[in-house]
Order: sequence, then structure tokens, then C-alpha cells
Amino acid sequence: MPRPSRVLIVDDEPVNLRLISVTLGSDYEVVTALNGHEAITRLKELEIDLILLDVMMPDISGFDVCKIIQANSRFIDIPVIFLTAMDTPQAARQGFDAGAIDYLTKPVDLELLKLRVRNLVSLKQRTDLVREQRDLLARQKEELEAALARVRQLEGIIPICMFCKKIKDDKESWRQLEDYVSQHSDVMFSHSACPDCFEKEMKSIKQDLSRLDLPPKSGE
Repeated sequence: MPRPSRVLIVDDEPVNLRLISVTLGSDYEVVTALNGHEAITRLKELEIDLILLDVMMPDISGFDVCKIIQANSRFIDIPVIFLTAMDTPQAARQGFDAGAIDYLTKPVDLELLKLRVRNLVSLKQRTDLVREQRDLLARQKEELEAALARVRQLEGIIPICMFCKKIKDDKESWRQLEDYVSQHSDVMFSHSACPDCFEKEMKSIKQDLSRLDLPPKSGE
């Protein structure tokens, strides 16, 4: 069962955290952080699908937190929405330049915020699905190439002893045929006897028994 989508809210005002948490809590798992350092810790501990990020915080500004996120390959695909009282065009440009995907100013329209979050979380889920499918195809390609490489190792002319049927490998060593094939493929061997060999062996056993000088049984 897939986990619920998780939203990280970062704001140094507890009132803002509670308001946004209540707004989104019925649809998402909400995680909160009071400052930039705590936000980075949450990102390292949990899988986050979207970040709502304040700008003006006491330790690290939201702009710097966003830059840290964008610089880390683990977090770079997490969409960031700035949610801040800084409503100047210059601040908005700075936010987008830091790597945010959206910039909303306080007081925010809560219904609009829910729509923005819904759309971006959905986009993140689709992106994750495409990445998983791409990674699966890459693994399947590697497995196929490895299988083909094993097959190619068995191609061509292989020296085999005409008497004992041992194989000469690429290190000029003579080895049992089944050992050589097992090393270069996923083949496993079980031992049996074909009808011709079985009949030959039985004849040999009967001949050996007939040559034995067994004492007669009592009463004969």
C-alpha cells in the first residue's frame, strides 16, 4: 500500500504552522519545522513530497534553505512553494532564482493554497513514477546485457578433449564440461544416463559378474 503524500511546512511562527497544518491535514501527512536547520533534518529523516517554506527565519533564510535543497541530488526533485510576507517583485524573483516552483504571499488564500499543493503533489507523484519505470528499465537492460555476455562466452569453437570430454578454458586449463558451462551461464546440471549408455553399463556389469567365481549355493 503506498504511503500518504507528505508535506513539510517550515515557518518560525507556531500560529502559521498550526493554520496550514489544519488546512492540509485532512489530505496529507503534515510535517513541521520551526527553522531551516530543523527543515534539513526532516528532509534527511523522511520522504517529503512538497515543501512550504517561509523566507524570514532566524537561523537560515528560506532562500538559503531552498538553495541547499537544490544542491542535493536527494532533494532536488521536491517542489518548493515559498509562503511569505515578503510581497515585493524582487523577493519573488529571488525565490524563483533559488529554485522554488511557486511563490505565495501572506495572508494566503487557503483554498488557493490547497489547489496549488494538490497540483504539485500530483506532478511529483507522476515524476516519481516515471523515474521508477526508468530505473526498472535500466536494471532490466543491465540484466539482459549480462545474460548476453554469458551467452557470448559460450559461442565460437571450444577445445574439448576427445577422450575425457574436458573443456580447455581461456586460462589454458582443462575443466569438466559442466563446471565450464555453469560458470558462464545459469545452467545447472543433474546426472542421468541415456539409454545407450545405460545398456552399455549394464552389459559391462553382467560381464563382470559372470567372471566372478562364486561358490555354489547350498543344496545345488
